[in-house]
Amino acid sequence: MRLNAGDAAPQFSLPDADLEMVSLSDYVGKQRVVLIFYPKDCTPCCTKQVTDFSDHDADFAKQNAVVLGINRDDSQKHQIFREKEGISLALLSDADAAVCTQYGVWQEKEIDEQKKYAIVRSTFIIDRQGIIRQALYNVNYKGHAAEVLKLLKELDT
Repeated sequence: MRLNAGDAAPQFSLPDADLEMVSLSDYVGKQRVVLIFYPKDCTPCCTKQVTDFSDHDADFAKQNAVVLGINRDDSQKHQIFREKEGISLALLSDADAAVCTQYGVWQEKEIDEQKKYAIVRSTFIIDRQGIIRQALYNVNYKGHAAEVLKLLKELDT
């Protein structure tokens, strides 16, 4: 199931790297949310993706948006990743892939000539009312943070 612009964003509560629960509802009426789903902590492409978003944290704040990273790694691995790379974003653990499934990013892929489920690198821009304004599947990590910032600015016009 893929989500589209105009759909209500599926609600969730997930633990972050400090084992604090973070809910989408925490931001409704306050800030826009950029959800970035990425496959795995501490891998080259994912590290570049997440650190790029983290490096632009102040730019997202200027757009009244918070960025939340989600994958299946546990909170302890998120904490190690965050500290090693100096990441300022909240990294959320979806260990059972329930939220990944709700957002349609937990998909069957061919990995090493075998069919396996994995996270498809995807991004969602959610407005203050909890409505998805952009649903971007199979994104390229290179320059993606700048692309999302541009989309946020265009949504304001």
